[in-house]
Amino acid sequence: METADLPNDGSKSIHRSKGVLHMLRSMYSGISGMKNFQTKLDIIGNNIANVNTYGYKKGRVTFQSLVSQQLSAASSPTFNRGGINPKQVGLGSSMGSIDKIQTQGSLQTTGRALDVAISGDGYFIVNKGFQNFYTRAGNFYIDQNGLLVNSDGMRVLGYGVNNKGQIDKAGDLTELYISDDTIQQPLSDSVTVAGNLDINNFIDPTTGAAAGTQTKTLNFKLFDSLGVEHPSSITFDSPTAALVPNTTNEYYVQQMNITLSSTGASDVTGTVTFNEDGTVKTVNLSSDPATFTYPSGQQIDIPESGFDLTALSVRDSVGTADVIGDVALLTGYQIGNSGEISGVLSNGDVQLLGQLALAGFNNPGGLEKAGDNLYSVTNNSGDPIEAVPGDGIGILQTGMLEMSNVDLATAFTEMIVAERGFQANTRIITTSDEILQELVNLKR
Repeated sequence: METADLPNDGSKSIHRSKGVLHMLRSMYSGISGMKNFQTKLDIIGNNIANVNTYGYKKGRVTFQSLVSQQLSAASSPTFNRGGINPKQVGLGSSMGSIDKIQTQGSLQTTGRALDVAISGDGYFIVNKGFQNFYTRAGNFYIDQNGLLVNSDGMRVLGYGVNNKGQIDKAGDLTELYISDDTIQQPLSDSVTVAGNLDINNFIDPTTGAAAGTQTKTLNFKLFDSLGVEHPSSITFDSPTAALVPNTTNEYYVQQMNITLSSTGASDVTGTVTFNEDGTVKTVNLSSDPATFTYPSGQQIDIPESGFDLTALSVRDSVGTADVIGDVALLTGYQIGNSGEISGVLSNGDVQLLGQLALAGFNNPGGLEKAGDNLYSVTNNSGDPIEAVPGDGIGILQTGMLEMSNVDLATAFTEMIVAERGFQANTRIITTSDEILQELVNLKR
């Protein structure tokens, strides 16, 4: 407003008051702009701080105008005059939203078996107590119990394996273990005994007289078709002394009785004959195959040819005999693109141990950041849609990790824009202050 237009009556002070209000309006517009650009700088700073955070999704702030003060309303056209648009003065800006940009981050190769990256949509599911959280960070670990966990010890969830060795997708999500305890042992169909039985446990090799305990029991395990473990044993018994010495004038065990026992089933007996050098000559069972029937109805049949004693001996030396190959041990593991965890066993087999699950959301932008690279469900995210990787959701890349999707060049450019925007709004305030000062000085 121009001061020359002011009349010399009392209305001068009224016009001056309106001018002061107009200056204050621009001042508060500048303040709102400063607050918004300060928030923008906070978001950019957080993005830059997480440029190396695995699975991090950058944030973005958007602005929107505040309500506008109506100076005059719009008017409709008349017979001899056109319409007039409304006259409004904006009152500054406000924060419209803070968005999570869900674009795919670059995949970094690590070569580590337990590093897993998601290519596409979805989140890993981890559990803490009674609450599930969701994350894109796939750097996992195995604790002392074989439990698959994230870096904070939260349990990674997925689908377990049923008694048929298949992934139980119809079941509830469960903890995942990578250990010997989770191996579904194959149906036993053979027993292999190797090593030496000390002859002094059976006879005196110099006289042929009975000596020692005359028995030796070796313990092992049999597994039925359901993978159920049955404690078992094989006992070697030499009730009679050898009758003739061998070529070195030392007596040897010509024959032994054997008893095969398995908890809950009837025993199977047989005999083993030996050569003069202490090696096994023949094996004969009372029934072929040796059949073990358990109260559960499960049955294990081991043919006579399945009792491999070719590596067994009875000599005057330290006893080392043992049953070998009865239990498969975990020697390695790998995670496939569909999340299936496969264990490599000592017997050469590969067995499923479980499958990682992913969660999808109708509105992933509605998830709430919970710290530690985690997200939690909100009223606007929708409930999690749980599925296996590749089943309408992203797939996994093993030996890789997803990097942050923050682009430093863009972040620094936005920071410069925010800085200049902040400076421009401070200039609005200082300019408004100078004009207010001029108004105050009008009376002088």
